[in-house]
Amino acid sequence: MARMDSYVEYTLELLEPLGPVQARNMFGGWGLYQGGRMFGLIAEDRLYLKTDDTTRPAFESAGGEPFVYDAGKGRKPVTMSYWTPPPEASDDAHALLPWARRAVEAALRAAQKKPAAKKKPVAPAKKKPVRRSRRA
Repeated sequence: MARMDSYVEYTLELLEPLGPVQARNMFGGWGLYQGGRMFGLIAEDRLYLKTDDTTRPAFESAGGEPFVYDAGKGRKPVTMSYWTPPPEASDDAHALLPWARRAVEAALRAAQKKPAAKKKPVAPAKKKPVRRSRRA
Protein backbone atom coordinates (compact mmCIF):
# COMPACT_ATOMS: atom_id res chain seq x y z
CA MET A 1 0.00 0.00 0.00
CA ALA A 2 1.29 3.44 -0.89
CA ARG A 3 2.33 5.68 1.94
CA MET A 4 0.21 8.78 2.49
CA ASP A 5 1.93 12.04 1.75
CA SER A 6 1.73 15.05 4.03
CA TYR A 7 -1.02 16.75 1.98
CA VAL A 8 -3.31 13.72 2.28
CA GLU A 9 -2.67 13.51 6.03
CA TYR A 10 -3.31 17.25 6.39
CA THR A 11 -6.57 16.99 4.42
CA LEU A 12 -7.72 14.11 6.64
CA GLU A 13 -7.05 16.31 9.68
CA LEU A 14 -9.12 19.12 8.17
CA LEU A 15 -11.97 16.66 7.54
CA GLU A 16 -11.98 15.22 11.10
CA PRO A 17 -15.12 17.22 12.09
CA LEU A 18 -16.96 15.38 9.29
CA GLY A 19 -16.52 12.04 11.04
CA PRO A 20 -14.50 8.98 10.06
CA VAL A 21 -12.89 9.49 6.65
CA GLN A 22 -10.60 6.99 4.95
CA ALA A 23 -8.11 7.68 2.17
CA ARG A 24 -7.40 4.98 -0.41
CA ASN A 25 -4.63 5.12 -2.97
CA MET A 26 -5.98 5.05 -6.52
CA PHE A 27 -4.64 5.87 -9.97
CA GLY A 28 -1.81 8.03 -8.71
CA GLY A 29 -4.10 9.98 -6.37
CA TRP A 30 -6.27 9.31 -3.35
CA GLY A 31 -9.97 8.61 -2.97
CA LEU A 32 -11.68 9.93 0.17
CA TYR A 33 -14.43 7.77 1.62
CA GLN A 34 -17.02 8.03 4.33
CA GLY A 35 -19.45 5.23 5.04
CA GLY A 36 -18.07 3.24 2.11
CA ARG A 37 -18.88 6.00 -0.41
CA MET A 38 -16.31 8.05 -2.26
CA PHE A 39 -17.01 11.74 -1.69
CA GLY A 40 -13.70 13.29 -2.62
CA LEU A 41 -10.38 12.81 -4.28
CA ILE A 42 -6.91 14.24 -4.05
CA ALA A 43 -4.88 14.58 -7.22
CA GLU A 44 -1.65 16.50 -7.58
CA ASP A 45 -2.06 17.98 -4.09
CA ARG A 46 -5.52 19.38 -4.79
CA LEU A 47 -8.72 18.42 -3.04
CA TYR A 48 -11.81 17.78 -5.16
CA LEU A 49 -15.25 17.09 -3.68
CA LYS A 50 -18.15 15.19 -5.24
CA THR A 51 -20.87 17.28 -6.81
CA ASP A 52 -24.17 16.62 -8.53
CA ASP A 53 -26.83 18.76 -10.19
CA THR A 54 -27.93 19.97 -6.76
CA THR A 55 -24.51 21.06 -5.45
CA ARG A 56 -22.49 21.89 -8.57
CA PRO A 57 -23.89 25.44 -8.93
CA ALA A 58 -22.63 26.34 -5.43
CA PHE A 59 -19.14 25.07 -6.24
CA GLU A 60 -19.14 26.94 -9.54
CA SER A 61 -20.30 30.24 -8.05
CA ALA A 62 -17.71 29.93 -5.24
CA GLY A 63 -14.90 29.72 -7.80
CA GLY A 64 -14.34 25.96 -7.72
CA GLU A 65 -12.77 24.11 -10.60
CA PRO A 66 -13.70 20.67 -11.92
CA PHE A 67 -11.39 17.68 -11.92
CA VAL A 68 -10.36 17.02 -15.51
CA TYR A 69 -8.08 14.24 -16.67
CA ASP A 70 -6.47 13.36 -19.96
CA ALA A 71 -8.22 10.31 -21.41
CA GLY A 72 -5.27 9.42 -23.60
CA LYS A 73 -3.91 9.81 -27.07
CA GLY A 74 -6.38 11.39 -29.44
CA ARG A 75 -9.19 11.54 -26.89
CA LYS A 76 -10.89 14.56 -25.39
CA PRO A 77 -10.19 15.45 -21.75
CA VAL A 78 -12.76 14.03 -19.34
CA THR A 79 -14.46 16.28 -16.78
CA MET A 80 -15.67 14.47 -13.69
CA SER A 81 -18.23 15.43 -11.06
CA TYR A 82 -15.58 16.46 -8.53
CA TRP A 83 -14.85 20.14 -7.90
CA THR A 84 -12.42 22.06 -5.74
CA PRO A 85 -13.91 23.84 -2.75
CA PRO A 86 -13.45 27.62 -2.64
CA PRO A 87 -9.88 28.79 -1.97
CA GLU A 88 -10.72 30.11 1.51
CA ALA A 89 -11.76 26.58 2.55
CA SER A 90 -8.48 24.96 1.49
CA ASP A 91 -6.81 25.25 4.90
CA ASP A 92 -9.63 26.01 7.30
CA ALA A 93 -11.54 23.03 8.72
CA HIS A 94 -14.47 25.24 9.75
CA ALA A 95 -14.81 26.69 6.22
CA LEU A 96 -14.28 23.30 4.55
CA LEU A 97 -16.90 21.41 6.56
CA PRO A 98 -20.06 22.66 4.74
CA TRP A 99 -18.46 21.86 1.38
CA ALA A 100 -17.45 18.39 2.52
CA ARG A 101 -20.99 17.77 3.81
CA ARG A 102 -22.38 18.73 0.40
CA ALA A 103 -20.01 16.20 -1.17
CA VAL A 104 -21.05 13.41 1.21
CA GLU A 105 -24.72 14.18 0.47
CA ALA A 106 -24.03 14.12 -3.30
CA ALA A 107 -22.30 10.74 -2.92
CA LEU A 108 -25.30 9.43 -0.99
CA ARG A 109 -27.73 10.65 -3.66
CA ALA A 110 -25.61 9.04 -6.38
CA ALA A 111 -25.61 5.73 -4.51
CA GLN A 112 -29.40 5.87 -4.14
CA LYS A 113 -29.84 6.42 -7.89
CA LYS A 114 -27.87 3.31 -8.84
CA PRO A 115 -30.05 0.30 -9.47
CA ALA A 116 -29.47 -2.65 -7.20
CA ALA A 117 -27.21 -5.28 -8.67
CA LYS A 118 -29.25 -7.86 -10.50
CA LYS A 119 -29.07 -11.29 -9.04
CA LYS A 120 -28.88 -14.19 -11.42
CA PRO A 121 -31.86 -16.46 -11.09
CA VAL A 122 -31.06 -19.66 -9.34
CA ALA A 123 -31.70 -22.68 -11.50
CA PRO A 124 -33.81 -25.35 -9.88
CA ALA A 125 -31.82 -28.25 -8.55
CA LYS A 126 -31.64 -31.15 -10.91
CA LYS A 127 -33.12 -34.31 -9.59
CA LYS A 128 -30.82 -37.26 -9.56
CA PRO A 129 -32.09 -40.08 -11.70
CA VAL A 130 -33.62 -42.84 -9.67
CA ARG A 131 -31.80 -46.11 -10.13
CA ARG A 132 -34.21 -48.88 -10.50
CA SER A 133 -33.08 -52.32 -9.82
CA ARG A 134 -33.87 -54.88 -12.44
CA ARG A 135 -35.61 -57.95 -11.29
CA ALA A 136 -35.43 -60.80 -13.56
